[in-house]
Amino acid sequence: MNVPDPVSAAREWVEKAERDLIMARQGMKLKRKCPYDLVCFHAQQCVEKYLKALLTTLCIAFPRTHEIERLADLLPESVMLPLPHDAQENLTTYATTTRYPGDYVPVSLEEAREALRLTRRVREAIRERLPKQALSP
Repeated sequence: MNVPDPVSAAREWVEKAERDLIMARQGMKLKRKCPYDLVCFHAQQCVEKYLKALLTTLCIAFPRTHEIERLADLLPESVMLPLPHDAQENLTTYATTTRYPGDYVPVSLEEAREALRLTRRVREAIRERLPKQALSP
């Protein structure tokens, strides 16, 4: 990966990931009017961007993809994240099937809650591995 300053590049990924997390959390505050599909979409985006931040700091090239499984597979075996394979698949689904008519799959409150729980766990695990300079203020 040819990134002049991996830590600065990772910081940009982290900043974008944090914005996605803010959107997901704000959506949940809408209670019955909550767009659960968008909560899950932003949860997926947060995880994706945190994975890309970690890969960037490890100087591991990654494809332009929304597939959590592909990104997680690039991590060294020594990096263990609370991200089971079935959860990876579910998150990837939220990146596509919640966005476009025709592909749309309804999302429940419980799915949105679970996506946020998983996102928080992955976020914490990755933030522990990132250099402090890569973390947003």
